Amino acid sequence: MEVGISNFQQEVIDSSARQPVVVDFWAPWCAPCRALTPVLEKLEREYAGRFKLVKINVDENQELAEALQVRSIPAVFAFRDGRPLGHFLGALPESQVRAFIEQALPSPFIEVMDRAERLIEEGRVDDAEKLLAGVPPNIDWDTRLEALRAAVSFARSGANDGELKAKLAANPDDHEARLTLAQLHAGARRYREAMDQLLEIVQRDKNWRDGEARRQLLTLFTLAAGEPDLVSEYRRKLATALY
Repeated sequence: MEVGISNFQQEVIDSSARQPVVVDFWAPWCAPCRALTPVLEKLEREYAGRFKLVKINVDENQELAEALQVRSIPAVFAFRDGRPLGHFLGALPESQVRAFIEQALPSPFIEVMDRAERLIEEGRVDDAEKLLAGVPPNIDWDTRLEALRAAVSFARSGANDGELKAKLAANPDDHEARLTLAQLHAGARRYREAMDQLLEIVQRDKNWRDGEARRQLLTLFTLAAGEPDLVSEYRRKLATALY
């Protein structure tokens, strides 16, 4: 699809929070661009929705080209979670373009967790648990994995965020309940709500569990990288709470 300044935010930045977006800067007079386009389109079909391809005509969108410092075309950028991951110039062979796209794709385990999250929302808790059982520990996704497993556990037990909130109303210093509530929010990608609960723990007892709430907040900042304003806001709040 063709993208311009009017819909770049929506079609590239916002969309990249859901799937990688590959941006092809081109122009009608550019012969290498015409050679590269079929390669990109072929790979888009082959990967069947694992990434989104958009094209930007530099003649009509010089402001966007300047913003990304495009000096020659074709220039191809990959975006994920609202940020550019990298780029290449020129009509590269298919093998190199494929390798570039592979680097932009999230880990298959991230996609497994995405599917598990949808299953939990649909009430298919057993299916979600089976998927999550195959996800190995990894610092890049441990917080989300723990949150999803907590969501499975509480869905099976019949517990919900209402019950956790009731516990906290009765005892605001029930940090276990507050941590679980934060994990449930994080598992559903309600990052602001999750950060609020973790920050509350830090403010009440920053040394609880040797700083567990602070560590989980730092991991959440990585998970929520597609929302830079939110992350900046809570980094400031965390710094204030700690110092």
